[in-house]
Amino acid sequence: MTKDELRAELERQAQRYKDVYGGEVVTYAAQPDPDRRPWRKRPSLLDQAFEKELEKIEKERQDKQDAANEAAN
Repeated sequence: MTKDELRAELERQAQRYKDVYGGEVVTYAAQPDPDRRPWRKRPSLLDQAFEKELEKIEKERQDKQDAANEAAN
């Protein structure tokens, strides 16, 4: 079925509805699809605290490694 055939069929159905039921047919333009944006998770307080703990542990590890390197030299 082509677009023109579909339009004609819809027009016939709308006209039949008006004739048989005495109703009114209101047509609207199709709404555009919303833009697809990538979903991003916002970090919760627990996520932020976890990140801070990881940074703290990594910093402590780095400090220990630096101290060991200085002691070796």
